[in-house]
Amino acid sequence: MHRFAEQAQNLLDAALAALERGEGCTEMTVMTVLIGRDGEIQMCADSDWPLDSLMLDRGARAGYRVSPRGRSVRVEGREGSRRCLLEGTTMYASRVLSFSKMGLLTTAR
Repeated sequence: MHRFAEQAQNLLDAALAALERGEGCTEMTVMTVLIGRDGEIQMCADSDWPLDSLMLDRGARAGYRVSPRGRSVRVEGREGSRRCLLEGTTMYASRVLSFSKMGLLTTAR
């Protein structure tokens, strides 16, 4: 696997692990991770800049935007002409959905 895709997967895994530990969206913000030409890492919280523009402004060779959405996470990555989009859901959310489909999950009324 190319390093670019591997870094995107690692960011997705870390964000999903944080959600599994109970660090929900109130604690997690949209994070942008920029990798510079010499490998230095910059992190920006809640940037409203488009990822390409932020990368250009900061001189980054690669950029990843990590966006929590409820019990799921989306990672958008860019490096030169490469693009990727990964999405994942926590095991907790998957179990709730499975139990709900099987009729094993009820809600209090």
